[in-house]
Amino acid sequence: MTHMEKLQFITHAACGISYYESAALALAGGCRWVQLRMKDCPPGEVEETARRVQALCKNHGAIFIIDDHVELARRMHADGVHLGKNDMPVAEARRMLGNGCIIGGTANTFEDIRALHEAGADYIGCGPFRYTATKKNLAPLLGIEGYRRLLAQMEEASIRLPLIAIGGITAADIPAILQAGASGIALSGAILRAADPVAETQKIIHLLKEIPQ
Repeated sequence: MTHMEKLQFITHAACGISYYESAALALAGGCRWVQLRMKDCPPGEVEETARRVQALCKNHGAIFIIDDHVELARRMHADGVHLGKNDMPVAEARRMLGNGCIIGGTANTFEDIRALHEAGADYIGCGPFRYTATKKNLAPLLGIEGYRRLLAQMEEASIRLPLIAIGGITAADIPAILQAGASGIALSGAILRAADPVAETQKIIHLLKEIPQ
């Protein structure tokens, strides 16, 4: 299993910033895990952007994950894929991509986590922490107590998967989320909406290093 970065950046096109530019800003700030998420974009556009972002990640020694597009990830030899609840099942993606590929899955409940664990996921993207405008059809919000409860259930069931918190997280939330037991956080808007996205990424990475877990 690849080393799990404490900060995962998820691309988002907003505020006049393209998907590619959003990845470039996070990488310039020191982030070393980028998930290319381009929901509702034509496949040709996804592939073209994916190839550019993959090259950028290689230059920075960063992990490159593609959201949803398993066949594209296989063709491109991406580091991995992230699969939402309506995407290809994790077990099927594992058969296609093999054991060397990182596969993450989205969870909101302990039942989701158990199913992803049994299907062979490498990490859990768990949320939403709070309301986020970057996602449609939100599942129930978890908050700090939700993470504590899920992590306790994982411990009880001997499920040892990294749990990455996601959904409307800001820098101010990070200490409480990590102290609740999460392995890391996934961000998009908190970085891109900052006055200086590169400096904000640097600040968040510094904060993540400082917090004891």
